[in-house]
Amino acid sequence: MLRYTLMRLGIFAGCLLVVWGLVYAGAFPRGFGDSNLLWVLLLSLVLSAPISFIVLRKERDRASVQVARRVDRMKANIEANRSQEDEAVDEATAPVQSQTS
Repeated sequence: MLRYTLMRLGIFAGCLLVVWGLVYAGAFPRGFGDSNLLWVLLLSLVLSAPISFIVLRKERDRASVQVARRVDRMKANIEANRSQEDEAVDEATAPVQSQTS
């Protein structure tokens, strides 16, 4: 997951540099007043999103498989702990129930 995140940030940084250069070269319009930085960031974000979606498809699939495995393992651990707790409660209450019968 860290690898995917770093690759996505790299694509964003590349788009930021390209957009910054194109804005100052005059190919893209500048923002109004002090909003130029916001304009460049927003345009970079809009451009990097579809690029990341297409280019990082395999990496995203790998990351999702890893996350799914981790979730399944955590669910199995929780279920194992729950069954251990149920057994402990049953063992603790069994002598009490046999005494009252």
